[in-house]
Amino acid sequence: WVWNQFFVLEEHMGPDPQYVGKLHSNSDKGDGSVKYILTGEGAGTIFIIDDTTGDIHSTKSLDREQKTHYVLHAQAIDRRTNKPLEPESEFIIKVQDINDNAPKFTDGPYIVTVPEMSDMGTSVLQVTATDADDPTYGNSARVVYSILQGQPYFSVDPKTGVIRTALHNMDREAREHYSVVIQAKDMAGQVGGLSGSTTVNITLTDVNDNPPRFPQKHYQLYVPESAQVGSAVGKIKANDADTGSNADMTYSIVNGDGVGVFSISTDKDTREGILSLKKPLNYEKKKSYTLNIEGANTHLDFRFSHLGPFKDATMLKIIVGDVDEPPLFSMPSYIMEVYENAKIGTIVGTVLAQDPDSANSLVRYFINYKAEDDRFFNIDANTGTIKTSKVLDREETPWYNITVAASENAAAAPSPSGFVHAREMGACGPVMQKPSCPRLV
Repeated sequence: WVWNQFFVLEEHMGPDPQYVGKLHSNSDKGDGSVKYILTGEGAGTIFIIDDTTGDIHSTKSLDREQKTHYVLHAQAIDRRTNKPLEPESEFIIKVQDINDNAPKFTDGPYIVTVPEMSDMGTSVLQVTATDADDPTYGNSARVVYSILQGQPYFSVDPKTGVIRTALHNMDREAREHYSVVIQAKDMAGQVGGLSGSTTVNITLTDVNDNPPRFPQKHYQLYVPESAQVGSAVGKIKANDADTGSNADMTYSIVNGDGVGVFSISTDKDTREGILSLKKPLNYEKKKSYTLNIEGANTHLDFRFSHLGPFKDATMLKIIVGDVDEPPLFSMPSYIMEVYENAKIGTIVGTVLAQDPDSANSLVRYFINYKAEDDRFFNIDANTGTIKTSKVLDREETPWYNITVAASENAAAAPSPSGFVHAREMGACGPVMQKPSCPRLV
């Protein structure tokens, strides 16, 4: 046998069968006495042979990506005697590649993240395109990567497909999402090469690179003096451009004349500072307070400490609101004495109540009697002087508890009441037994 390597070009679309090669035995003198026989894969269907010349042709268009080669057997026999002139021998016809397959990204589109403020050149993702053409023949399967969309923010290594950041200090707060289009082109990127592309959606994740900031340096809050101790009286909030735990903060009162009167806590859900009252307010004693409030991040990233400090302060002025308060007695209870058998109209004593408001309105007094009570005393509505209205008998009743109320002239409701304990005096001196004395109600 005189052998040559046999090839057939894939995807042949010509009108005539494609010439593959020639079988030849050195015993062939060219007189037609040698007959060539072809058997094996595709013999007689895909491949035909001229049994006199040994020429082999392909009658069909072949696809290398479906089948890369065919194994056949050759025989040379004497046409007259049918005796073999050469031993049967195996040979291969290889399907020769052409660039008929574009590179493909099998895993796209991609969704990836990279931290904001990353160093330039930080690796984001490696993409890979595959080419079905023959990698051992020519450049049909030699792929080169390039970036079609996404510059100047990102770059791609032309050989490895590794995508990297291309700028310093990319800021999520300025732009969070990027759509990057990567192309893979065969023929080593030369003109005429086939290409495929994929999209990489890149999101910058947050880092704590923004300190909290109060929108204003001065705030004012109105709180009525009637506010209850322990109640929330106001809210304040510092803004942080970061997200998630990077925006968490805590509030504190750092100084001011209201440090002991107010407290502040942090609402973790809304990130607001909740101002609460620790002690009662009194407009007549102090009309305003000043607090210096600080908001500070709780999760610091020391890589960005140079962007700090990661806290901010503001001044809060609290205006105490005047509330119309009821009159207050000078004492929570009074003990008075009067002789038995004293004349009707005898003065027992005087109670005093004053309007605690700045208006200092006039006060009127009256005794709270139940309908069934005997009225042994009366009170001057203007002066608070209590007098007897009946003759008293110590042996019958040594003590009287009287409830006195005071109200402002313009007020609709009276103040809390005060108790007056009236004790009769006998001829020989005061009665020594003391009752329990109720406090101010």
